[in-house]
Amino acid sequence: MNLLENKVGLVLGVANKRSIAWACAEACHRNGALQAFSYQGDRLKENVEKLAGELPESLIVPMDVTNQAEVDAAFEAIGKKYGRLDYIIHSIAFAPREALEGDYVATTRDAFRTALEISAFSLNQVAFAAAPLMKEGGSIVTMSYYGAEKVVRNYNVMGVAKAALEASVRYLAADLGRQGIRVNAISAGPINTLSARGVKNMGSMLSYVAEKAPLQRNVEAAEVGNTALFLVSDLASGITGETIYVDCGYNIMGL
Repeated sequence: MNLLENKVGLVLGVANKRSIAWACAEACHRNGALQAFSYQGDRLKENVEKLAGELPESLIVPMDVTNQAEVDAAFEAIGKKYGRLDYIIHSIAFAPREALEGDYVATTRDAFRTALEISAFSLNQVAFAAAPLMKEGGSIVTMSYYGAEKVVRNYNVMGVAKAALEASVRYLAADLGRQGIRVNAISAGPINTLSARGVKNMGSMLSYVAEKAPLQRNVEAAEVGNTALFLVSDLASGITGETIYVDCGYNIMGL
């Protein structure tokens, strides 16, 4: 059974084949979805075009979330090609490298503004743009991390941004529920992706989590992808406003 037969999705945040966003896109593709993909800047365009080119009837659109005109144009192109949108997988986040080391108290105003705008506000931004295309309801899934809830060394301002993101999930779920649109977050364990390498001592973090997690290993991107598939499918029709942990159980552990 194809869970997403005749469904249309938009995936934001594919950088390469190891991206969490790509694992989500693959899971959805295997279950029958047609998908559009965004990219930010020419540096990533070639990678996204190469990957998305493997999927039938895909659409690739530029979308720098700091440029509202570009966001508007992307959703206009999606509406023109597909006529509707059934789900969004939002997997974008950014903070300047210097803000992901040292003490959080030293975070600059510009770094704070950048991290919150790209990592948190962008969810509101795309949800607002997508809602008119979700004519029969839909699902929006974003990617969070445990650093939103507990202090993780060197995660710093990104932890604050993820906390704002998780709060936004709840408020958006309340606003959009009357339109049949569900909004949820996945809090994935650490995965060695391109963006994760910006966090200092990522190798040590992976080793520590694998040792402490009940499943005694790190989560794989494909497992996050399968959870996203579930959340955008009708199997999750009664779930909204939630943050679901996919971290091999690490978040349940105390001392």
